[in-house]
Order: sequence, then C-alpha cells, then structure tokens
Amino acid sequence: MIKRPRLLDALRRGLRANPVVALLGPRQCGKTTLAGMLAGAARATRFDLEHPTDLARLAEPMLALERLRGLVVIDEVQRRPELFPVLRVLADRRPAPARFLVLGSASPALLRQASESLAGRITFVEMGGFTLEEVGAQHWRRLWLRGGFPRAFLARSESLSLAWREDFIRTFLERDLAQLGVQVPSSTMRRFWLMLAHQAGGIWNGSDIGRSLGEAHTTVRRHLDVLASALVVRVLEPWFENLAKRQVKAPKVYVRDTGLLHALLGVAGVDALEGHPRLGASWESFAIEQVLGCAQGRPAYYWRTQAGAELDLLLLLRNRRIGVEVKYGAAPAMTKSMSAALHDLALDRLFVVHAGEARYRVHERVEALPLGACMEEISRLS
Repeated sequence: MIKRPRLLDALRRGLRANPVVALLGPRQCGKTTLAGMLAGAARATRFDLEHPTDLARLAEPMLALERLRGLVVIDEVQRRPELFPVLRVLADRRPAPARFLVLGSASPALLRQASESLAGRITFVEMGGFTLEEVGAQHWRRLWLRGGFPRAFLARSESLSLAWREDFIRTFLERDLAQLGVQVPSSTMRRFWLMLAHQAGGIWNGSDIGRSLGEAHTTVRRHLDVLASALVVRVLEPWFENLAKRQVKAPKVYVRDTGLLHALLGVAGVDALEGHPRLGASWESFAIEQVLGCAQGRPAYYWRTQAGAELDLLLLLRNRRIGVEVKYGAAPAMTKSMSAALHDLALDRLFVVHAGEARYRVHERVEALPLGACMEEISRLS
C-alpha cells in the first residue's frame, strides 16, 4: 500500500473546517482507497452509488442520512447531484452530528451545483495519481513513463501498463464523459485530446486547433474546459504585468498524467520515449505537475515574452516569487532567458530542474537540482 499523507492531511483539515468535503479526481486514481484509509481510523458509514443496494438505501436521502453519526462517505456522487441540497440542510445542523466526504469525478455541472448548494459549507480537494513524493524519488523514471494511476504504475510489465492506460482513455472518452453530462462525440474528443498531446507544453491556439477539427475556436475552448475540469488536462495561465516587454497572454496546456500522454503519443517504453520528438515536452509536463502538487494550491503561472524569453513556472509562495525552469539535460547552465526572468520578474529564487543527480549553483539566486530536491524546496517554501 502506497501511503498518501499529503492528501489525507488535506481531507482531515477540510473536515475540521467544513461539514462537507468533496474529493474530486479522475476515475481509478485511488479516491475510494484514500477514503478507506481515512474511514479506517474513524467511525464511518459508506455509500457507493454504483451499487444498486446503496442506491436503494438513498431512495429517500433525508431519511437515510439525517440519523447517521460520525463520518459519512458517499462515493460516485456525480450520479446523484440532487443530493447536494439535502447535504446543505444536514450541514446546517448545530451541533453537527455527522461530517460528509463525497467522492466524484469532476465536471463543470457537478462543481457548479456543489458550489451553489453548499457555498460556505464545502471544501474541495483535488486528487490525481501517485506523485514522486509518494512513490519515492528513486522511482521517478517509472512514474514518468507510466504515470501515476495506481494500476498503470503498479502493473507487472510495461505492456500491461500501456494496455491499461489505453483502456482508460477509451472508457473515459466513450463512457465517463457522457456520464458527466458532456454531449460531444467520443471520436471528436479523442482527436482533440490527441492534438493536445502532440502540443503538450505549448501555447494554446484555439483557432488553429479549431481549423483542424472543423470547429469554431469557442467550441474547442469548451472541449478544453471539459478536459481541464475532469482533471486530465492542466491549463496554466500566463503571468503578465505592466512591463516594457510585450508578453504572451494565452495559456499553456499540459496532459496532467504523463502515462496518459505517452499512451496518446503511442510511446510504449523507455527507449521509445528517449527517441521521441516530444521527449522534452513530456519531461516538462511531468516536472510541472509534480512541483505543482507540492505548492499546495498556491498561485502558479508561466511567463513568456514576444521576444522569446520565458519561464516554465512562476510560483507565488508566501510573498516570494519562485521560478522553476525545466531542462531534460543533466547539466543545465545559465541562459539569457533565465537572466531575463530573474530581472523582469524580480524572482527571489530560480530552480532549474534537470534529469541528472547533481545539485549545484549556477548564479547567486539560481540553483540546478534534481526534481525530487526541487519538490522538497517547494514544499518547504509553501
């Protein structure tokens, strides 16, 4: 069992702060297992809304839930969004005899309804697959290749891992999105997701993608919002302020789980990845996602000027500006782009993440270091 202490702490803090906590994440990322870890140390009642018996128990939700005490876990809550008004009534009882942990796959409709019905009463906790912090820094290459979904990461072979990820993508597009209320043909979403994979880490250009799909740029932006709200794509917004230099104001887009990214790109193993033209973009996607997981929801952006200077990640941590630049090479050196970022953004520190093992200083405020070491620094500064 791979423990997930950061997420467990987030759930405990949420339940102390509010009567309802929503744990949101893609299917099979480990939400039910994590809830079981929490419930194992508490008095808990569990409902699985994919189970006919539990659905029948909640036929009259007020009658079923109002008598319960302690922790109540409701899994697959997106199947019964009409529960949220009931939870609002139960959450307003004083003193509160029960706390509610609801698990579900994120969707725009679910988030909107939960936020409206439970405003001021709910904490949202996002969850993805395993992180490098959880599996150990020595397993970074396996996590990078396979991604963090438990069954993909723990598979007995590379071929079994890839087969699971391909099945996940197919099921997600053909079944899960429809259950989340997305009325877009699965073939269209597959082509769209595949385009994002081939442009991972690139600047969003809805007009170009729309022309390729034969759709308006507003339509493809809605596709992007769907995948982002389902927590399989990350949209990293740009940082821009009143500088003399012209700055890029479109977001960058990443596939959050690099295992899914590699499945979409047809990358079957380490050798294929090392020779793939999107190797650098894949490493950047992996590093950015891992670092953001340690930033604990702090504001995060990227920065780029029209002249080409850029910074992969700008984090605002306790009134400090921390930059993160990602390089696949094992011995990165100072660049003009880094110098521009230090000066123009007034960075307090800049970390250059690389795929090697050495840690060394390249400037007074710039340090090159492995990904695991960078994650430790970001956790400390957060």
